[in-house]
Amino acid sequence: MTERAVTPERFVVGEEHAGARLDKALAALMPSVSRSVVQRWIGEDRVTVNGRARRAKDSVAVGDVIETQPGPPPPSAAIPDASVRVPLVYEDADLVVVDKPAGMVVHPGRGHHSGTLVNGLLALAGFGLPPSDPRDPDGSLRPGIVHRIDKDTSGLLVVAKTALAREGLKKQLADHSVERAYRALTQGVPTAGRIQTLHARHPRSRLKFTAAATRGRQAITHVAVVEVLAAGRAALVECRLETGRTHQIRVHLAETLARPLLADSVYGQPSGHPDLRRVEEALGRQALHAGVLGFLHPRSGERLRFEAPLPPDMQQALSSLRALS
Repeated sequence: MTERAVTPERFVVGEEHAGARLDKALAALMPSVSRSVVQRWIGEDRVTVNGRARRAKDSVAVGDVIETQPGPPPPSAAIPDASVRVPLVYEDADLVVVDKPAGMVVHPGRGHHSGTLVNGLLALAGFGLPPSDPRDPDGSLRPGIVHRIDKDTSGLLVVAKTALAREGLKKQLADHSVERAYRALTQGVPTAGRIQTLHARHPRSRLKFTAAATRGRQAITHVAVVEVLAAGRAALVECRLETGRTHQIRVHLAETLARPLLADSVYGQPSGHPDLRRVEEALGRQALHAGVLGFLHPRSGERLRFEAPLPPDMQQALSSLRALS
């Protein structure tokens, strides 16, 4: 079914759709729109139920008011872009590991139809990505992508080149056996330990997630303080992931520990100390780097482990904070 431009619409759930999943009910109410398109709208927070964003699998009840604000259709597939430089760390016939720079989006999507990591990978000579995952409605835009890091987070990412690698890596991510460790610079010194919370979309902002949720997915982060900086006004922190929810580390540091990342414009505020504020302004992006990535090779079973040092901008921020000590 071809996606077309759709004007905003409002529906009231009747008896015939009571108890159905939101995506299934809305697809039935909008027969000219495919269910995969409906699921994408829900994921982009373009669908509300009684004024609140909901998940595709949430059920609806009689009298619920569903409102849609459809967005423009995405391109049909990712296209090669040789202008995107991809820093390769490792490559074989099944997968590639990259050290993604801050500022690079991982795959095409709303607002980023080109210039992404996937566009750059597709332009590499002899580089092949697996066929799109048939279970992913937007799989043609993110072939081989099994996990992501934020645009303004730097660091290590593994991308599958074969269907075997894609499924093997997805399984390891699902059972939490992939080693993922991040280095972060925080405002203040967080409490070390294991954080376990629920994780869900923020009810009032489509750009944010929250741990203050009554329903959602489990999110678990292990936090260790590596170095106290700037006389206790900042710290170098290691965060190890058991789960990999969107913005998980940023939410746990800011909401649960009240120690947000330096220069995190979404979950933090500019530091009240002028010296720290200058460090944040010079950095210009959240101080988070995916420094360690380890997993079993999905074909050979060999244990692979990679480390990426802090990029120059975070190294400079760290040096400046050490000088303040």
